Amino acid sequence: MQKLDIIYEDKDLLVVNKPSKLLTISDGKTTNTLYSMAKYYVKKQHKSNKIFIVHRLDKDTSGVVLFAKNELIKKYLQTNWHTITKRKYLAILEGKLPNKRGVIKQYLKENKFHQVYVSPKGEYAETKYAVINYKPNNTLVDIEIVTGRKNQIRVGFSSLGYPIIGDKKYGSTTNPLNRLGLHAYNLELTLNNKKYNFEAKIPKEFISSKKEA
Repeated sequence: MQKLDIIYEDKDLLVVNKPSKLLTISDGKTTNTLYSMAKYYVKKQHKSNKIFIVHRLDKDTSGVVLFAKNELIKKYLQTNWHTITKRKYLAILEGKLPNKRGVIKQYLKENKFHQVYVSPKGEYAETKYAVINYKPNNTLVDIEIVTGRKNQIRVGFSSLGYPIIGDKKYGSTTNPLNRLGLHAYNLELTLNNKKYNFEAKIPKEFISSKKEA
């Protein structure tokens, strides 16, 4: 079994760096998931140990994922998630985004084919962004999500006409990294009056995008 890339661990939390192309939790068909790896890891320490999903990343997105080690912590984290966390991402977009910083405010809905789209009848989604640099055909952006809607970053930039590279589902026509150009690099958490700052190392292909611009 693939080895977990552990960022942080204590008696309540397990924080890992999820690789791209790995499901956070099973879709009913796939057995090798980030959750199954985390479960194997804690059970290896002691057979009575448990692990609980708190949030997810899309299969093709890499970066910080937090698990809870008991149900009480899991419920608290999920109930208060949007007030006790801040999440930041790096994305590589197709084309040159004209505005160097901005906020994408939309209402998003999901159809029966699991495609998320902009709809006045959807749920509110807010995404802040700032351009880090430009390459000839791409834009590297730093992103903070204010809400946590499914695919909100991917749909947000696609709707502006600058889809994330490798995101064929939402209009990308290029895939130079052979993966989705989206990485959840930072998660800030306030828990029991203590502040945590979890960082997932930036994939080497993203680093080259930062340096070569």
